[in-house]
Amino acid sequence: MTGTVVLESSLTPGARLLPVALHAVRFRGGFWEARVDLVRQVTLRQQHDQLEATGRIANFHRAAGTIGGDFNGRYYNDSDVYKWVEAASFSLATHPDPELEHRLESVVSAIASAQQPDGYLNTYFMFDLAADRWADLTNKHEMYCAGHLIQAAIAHHRATGRRTLLDVSIRLADHICTTFGPTARRGTDGHQEIELAMVELFRETRDRRYLDEAVFLLEMRGQQPPVVGGSPYHQDHLPVREQSEAVGHAVRLTYLACALTDVAMETGDKGFGVAAHALWASAFERKAYVTGGLGARWQGEAFGEDYELPNDTAYAETCAAIGGFMWSWRLLVETGEARFAEAMETALYNGILAGVSLDGEAYFYQNPLSDRGRHRRQPWFGTACCPPNIARLLMSLPGYLASVSDKALHLHTYASALIDVTVPGAGRVQCAVETAYPWDGTVTIDVLDAPDVPVTLHLRIPSWAEGASVAVGAQVAEDVPIGEYWTVTRRFASGDRIVLDLPMRTRLIEAHPRVASNAGRVALVRGPVVHCVEAADHPGVEVSSLAIDPQAGWDVKSLEGLRCCPHALVGVGATRGGSGPTAPLHRTRAPRDWRAAIVTAVPYFAWANREAGAMAVWLPVMQPD
Repeated sequence: MTGTVVLESSLTPGARLLPVALHAVRFRGGFWEARVDLVRQVTLRQQHDQLEATGRIANFHRAAGTIGGDFNGRYYNDSDVYKWVEAASFSLATHPDPELEHRLESVVSAIASAQQPDGYLNTYFMFDLAADRWADLTNKHEMYCAGHLIQAAIAHHRATGRRTLLDVSIRLADHICTTFGPTARRGTDGHQEIELAMVELFRETRDRRYLDEAVFLLEMRGQQPPVVGGSPYHQDHLPVREQSEAVGHAVRLTYLACALTDVAMETGDKGFGVAAHALWASAFERKAYVTGGLGARWQGEAFGEDYELPNDTAYAETCAAIGGFMWSWRLLVETGEARFAEAMETALYNGILAGVSLDGEAYFYQNPLSDRGRHRRQPWFGTACCPPNIARLLMSLPGYLASVSDKALHLHTYASALIDVTVPGAGRVQCAVETAYPWDGTVTIDVLDAPDVPVTLHLRIPSWAEGASVAVGAQVAEDVPIGEYWTVTRRFASGDRIVLDLPMRTRLIEAHPRVASNAGRVALVRGPVVHCVEAADHPGVEVSSLAIDPQAGWDVKSLEGLRCCPHALVGVGATRGGSGPTAPLHRTRAPRDWRAAIVTAVPYFAWANREAGAMAVWLPVMQPD
């Protein structure tokens, strides 16, 4: 391994794709440089301030005995600190920052000081609660917090080369392996996370004990008698190899499936692999929102039935979209199939990016697709899992844009960036990507350096890009297959240019007929970006009365007042008469009173960044009487 990678698959037998280091993909202008820089310069510091202000960091000093007082917050608060450490480490891997590094190392020191002599580390179960360690695996998140510590420690080690936190995580992992296992206590976590972390710790250390522990923890689910309640909420209702429907708590399910995929790639366990793919089909083909959001129900933060996708009561937790992104990434690494990269892109530009405000300082926990103006981002939460989760994903984003394999470079999504990688079996490939994606579908790739051997370039063609073309020098391939990777193999040389054209038309997306909440409605999508209408752009008009003319065209225009979001869609639609507050609630059906109206739709990720007001993703279609 060279540099900081997100998932170390270089020695993974079942991985088709190999990782690229974060520093190997450097954003240069375009959409993502601005967004990622905002997180680096504003969000990380705002989150650290919140961790201090809410006592989450003080909990570690208390556990170390350097300060007194009571525990602050909820029993899973340690995990918020760990995710921030992971995010800050990823940031330092690409951008040295002495002030951020000082903050980070101060937190690392506090964490290390709180570890107990036997390796245990959880600041909630200290002093008078020490006797309750591991007593409530179903509810108390001890293994969940441990998993996030392990992930943070691995990121910190890869980014800085320092072992302080990695050694802490190894002692904790050893404690867990000694406490729970085939020859020790039966048990597993109520909230999955430790399993995928144990696999990555195996990849970091090559100590097989951690991989075996991940397998043990996975196989404990669905056993009789149950070890974490036996409910679908915890995915404990069936052995994991028999699970094929996405049920229960959405974040838990995605983290479980990440681990199933990881273990399947490392061990060749077909049962785990089949389950991971079946669960993905259930979650993404029958239970996912058009934004990539997962989890329809507030009750249990859970998946609903197939096609149960309400809009105004959608839960769609930001962490669930991130979990789905991480899961799809693992399946992409395993298979190289474009559908997984497309699912990642959909979630990234919509269900995930909506989770943070355009100024980088406020967050959504839930992400409805319809709202009356009551849902607003908050600077923090009592349960603050989502803010640092967004930060760690966006700080590691360069590691998801590209992969390598034998004599091949794969580009999964497009951003203006300098890519400098070593392709196995070939050598160094350096290229510059220029694009206004996701607003424009032209992608120019200039080769700056290449080995004197054939290299295969894999370019993902999204399923929406009908009529896409690729030009390699003077040779043009037209009507390339969509929903796949287009490939070309040749001896590239400095000065070669590849131009990819992905037609970006505004598409009217309809839902499956069984999605009752969207009957007769469409969503506006351009490229990978889902759009919505907001009251701020329609003064004096009830958003709920707006309808779309399916025959109308849509123009792209600049939109002032939305930072980092200069583009909106403008088209002709209508409002429905009889929709005011004085109209009868029920009445005899009569010809509709359509009144022409200009409809403006903004990217869903940008909604609720102006004054409070109604919002809708799915809009009725004007129907002739």
